Amino acid sequence: MKLHHHYLVAFLLLLFFCLVQCTNTQEESKVETVSNVPEWAQNVIWYQIFPERFRDGDSTNNPVAERIDAPEGWEIMPWGSDWYAQAEWKKNMDDIYRPVFYRRYGGDLQGVMDKLDYLQELGVTAIWFNPIFDAVSLHKYDASAYHHIDRHFGPDPEGDLEIMKQEDPADPSTWQWTSADLLFLDLIQEAKKRGIRIIIDGVWNHTGRDFWAFRDIIANGESSPYTDWYKIIEFSDEYEDGFDYEGWWGYKGLPEFTEVGDDLHPEVKAHIFAVTERWMAPDGDIDRGVSGWRLDVAEEVGKDFWRDWHQHVRSINPEAFTVAEIWTDKAVDYVSEDMFNAVMNYRFTYATHEFFIRKSIDAPTFGSRLSALLQDFPKPVNLAMQNLMDGHDTERLATQIVNADRAFKDNTIVRTEDNDYDVRKPTEEEFDLLKLIALFQFSWKGSPMIYYGTEAGMWGADDPDDRKPMIWPDIEFEDEVSHRFGRERPQDPVSFNTDLHHWYKKIAGIRSSVEALGHGDLELLSGDENPDVIAFIRKMDAENYAILVFNRADSPQQLSIEHEYINEDLSDLISGSLLETTDGRLHIDIPAVSGMVLVP
Repeated sequence: MKLHHHYLVAFLLLLFFCLVQCTNTQEESKVETVSNVPEWAQNVIWYQIFPERFRDGDSTNNPVAERIDAPEGWEIMPWGSDWYAQAEWKKNMDDIYRPVFYRRYGGDLQGVMDKLDYLQELGVTAIWFNPIFDAVSLHKYDASAYHHIDRHFGPDPEGDLEIMKQEDPADPSTWQWTSADLLFLDLIQEAKKRGIRIIIDGVWNHTGRDFWAFRDIIANGESSPYTDWYKIIEFSDEYEDGFDYEGWWGYKGLPEFTEVGDDLHPEVKAHIFAVTERWMAPDGDIDRGVSGWRLDVAEEVGKDFWRDWHQHVRSINPEAFTVAEIWTDKAVDYVSEDMFNAVMNYRFTYATHEFFIRKSIDAPTFGSRLSALLQDFPKPVNLAMQNLMDGHDTERLATQIVNADRAFKDNTIVRTEDNDYDVRKPTEEEFDLLKLIALFQFSWKGSPMIYYGTEAGMWGADDPDDRKPMIWPDIEFEDEVSHRFGRERPQDPVSFNTDLHHWYKKIAGIRSSVEALGHGDLELLSGDENPDVIAFIRKMDAENYAILVFNRADSPQQLSIEHEYINEDLSDLISGSLLETTDGRLHIDIPAVSGMVLVP
């Protein structure tokens, strides 16, 4: 059929207009629609727990020297001791850095159980546990067994060990429930009563040398039935173990599983599938199991494995949530209908650090960068992204602010002596900036994540200083007066920061009470291109929205905002003040280093 020229031009213009409109209104860009993101995961306040350092609820189960091959004279560290102080057993070691990894403070699952009310009052609705499976190290990324909770996280370590000895770890039909396993299942139920879900860390790329299959290879050499499980280079008497193998990033303490194409070895895969089902549906009951998984070094496991594993996960519980540890823009390659629901949003971390802390980008650039991230994924994924500012692999947020001139992760305090990284306690002004960043984190699209103790004012450099024992009000702490390299430093009192804790409770309450902050769309607002002020709206509809304004500058700022929804006076949920609108415009005077949450 032949169209008249004018009709053709009009048709093409209409088509172009529609395409432009679609591009402007749809979040989805690089990833196809992901429809299986659980509803519960699309509005969460996360809390990350590093179990060994959260709370010692049961002193009778503390680790013992034999378990960790500790140096002579080793003993459990007092919870409130000066972090950099050197105990006698550490002074006998030739490396000032290495002793830190022998430290144990006795954190356990009973400690978490005892603090569930604290987490509920804080506003937490989901917990991510760093690894809790049986392992030698303090961090548990070196599993000895996936099918048991660490024996020293439960009430009867010796009894649990005897139970483990009765099993064939390769045969799931022989697996039993230890006291630590059962305590963890009880913890899941107690958390659910408080509206808190639990996900756990899955480490499917590598194990520890103490893992039962690897120990069998050490004991039996080439005759072991598990030689194909690991990346064995060669068997030879010239090696201490009788063989050489590949470790994660070259580290022999974490032997890597064998890969077959883009998948794991079939026997390893079957074992992991059995472990997955055990924790998601204990004895076949999904109501007793975890609500999902955080997957370590996800890029280092093949996608064919992840697709099959996710099919298995969703066949067990369609409402399970999976989140990948991915630090780069490769995140778009791992979020899809048949793989992960979301990722740890480190790209959010980078941009937020550069705007609020380093001040290396201005507000328009900051807004553009974060908006571009939203374009990578559809709305359900963006709502479920874990928006974090610190964690067990980074400097603490407070210490990032103390060292504001450095880039994120630009910290070598734990490796070299000739640097000027500052380990002191933050000032009140620096804590004010932390409050502002936390408010932004709780306001931007996605699910904010609190690293244990950030809400209590904890500070510290990168690993291992980011893994100090949690500061609790009922524990007396020594002042920090020592320095790892013997340098002079301020005498810093250590105590629970009640003011900061109240702030986190306040902003969590605001997020929970304003529906738009959890579920609303996001639109950047023009603030006269002020380099220090970013403003945006979270909106459900014209009656249900919130306008967010953030000033990073050390001086008050003024801006004027216009939006079709602004047709009445607005109340600031932070200060309690009322702002008047004039002819549909909002004129704002915002104090230095502060934020506003404005609602009708």
